[in-house]
Amino acid sequence: NIMRSSPSEPMTKNSRFSRAFTLIEVIVVLAIIAILMSMVYPMYTGISERAKATKDMSNLRQIGLATQTYLNESDGVLFSSGTPWTSQLNPKYFSAWRGFQSPFDKRASSEAGDANTPISYGVNANVYPGGNPISVTKITKPTDFILFAPAQDDSNVVRFQGWANSTAPRVRVNQAVSTPGGTAIGGTQNSRTRINACMADLHVESLPWSTFISDAPDPGCACCTVSSRWHPDPCNP
Repeated sequence: NIMRSSPSEPMTKNSRFSRAFTLIEVIVVLAIIAILMSMVYPMYTGISERAKATKDMSNLRQIGLATQTYLNESDGVLFSSGTPWTSQLNPKYFSAWRGFQSPFDKRASSEAGDANTPISYGVNANVYPGGNPISVTKITKPTDFILFAPAQDDSNVVRFQGWANSTAPRVRVNQAVSTPGGTAIGGTQNSRTRINACMADLHVESLPWSTFISDAPDPGCACCTVSSRWHPDPCNP
């Protein structure tokens, strides 16, 4: 005889499908996810910052190349003080306004070249002694002299105030002090410990913030009273 279950006998469900998660198990899973996220997020932010730093160096390099072409046609004399230096490069030598905006600058970008076009980089203010631009031949150590650098403001976070329009203050930088902007408290990257700069020989470097802002006389220079990093002629600043 074939045995059959009684119609009244209750059906047994597989325990794998009937068992629910306990509160403790849910908490443990959430804790594991939080730990994994805490490990992954710094990696993501680090990769993101390195990408921005690379783009920042690329912008400065492109500005340097455009400046070289400009200097070839201006007998080596730097930008006139009458108009913003960016307007003297754009569009003839440097076609995209976005190239003047650092990837660390969170303002909306623009190609208008007006009061709504952000500028993040400044030219060294010391190329205008007496208000007139110098010739690059007056720069005694072009490999050291900072020609372009990010021109930050005095905020606790990385921020910029430069604009492309001709009526705005000319965007310039001198150590930690930027015009417009004020005195920056740190660099643009590595927790504000480093910053990129384009030198007068038009190569680009990543510098420690403490090195970038230092105006100490150059070691081994008998006549230097200031640094060749910020002054065209440190013996006659």
